[in-house]
Amino acid sequence: MAQTKTRSNAAKAAQAQPAAEPKPPARRRITKRKAVETLVRGHFEAIARHDLRAIADNWREDGVEDMVPTGVLRGRDGIVRQLADLFAAVPDLETTVKRVVAGDRQAAVEWHMAGTFSGSPYQGIEPTGKPVEIRGFELFEVEDQKFAASTVYYDGLSFARQVGMMPPQDSGAERAMKGAFNAVTKLRRTIDERRGG
Repeated sequence: MAQTKTRSNAAKAAQAQPAAEPKPPARRRITKRKAVETLVRGHFEAIARHDLRAIADNWREDGVEDMVPTGVLRGRDGIVRQLADLFAAVPDLETTVKRVVAGDRQAAVEWHMAGTFSGSPYQGIEPTGKPVEIRGFELFEVEDQKFAASTVYYDGLSFARQVGMMPPQDSGAERAMKGAFNAVTKLRRTIDERRGG
């Protein structure tokens, strides 16, 4: 019976205690996430303003950007130069962030860019004066409140179609191009089979 009273008193004492305060590490984690999100949003605001100095300030000097459709850019200067080329090629480029998901050291960003390819050549392509619209996704790695790396995904084929480098999807020109490509592929296969056999 004494044991029952002791347990009962201990249970009452536990219920009477106020709820525990959140642990500081959890609060710090939220702060880190917020800092990463603020960095990313500020970066895209700088892109929207075409502010190359602010863009450069967001990157580590040895930063690496893997632009999946076109290649890897190494170093802050190369990353900024690529954006300078984009701004020169599409002078009215507008950039919008659709969504940001931030962690302690990473952030995922869905973005949208639109403008007219009416300025300078871009990646060896002469300006066509055509409107372009690109949706993309970028994954950032953050170290010491600067970008250390990012991987950029966007539809390069869609860009090529919009500027007129590739024929419109499902057009007669696209069907003819596929037909010619398939004919060459079949011819090569036939030649390879005859050489091997």
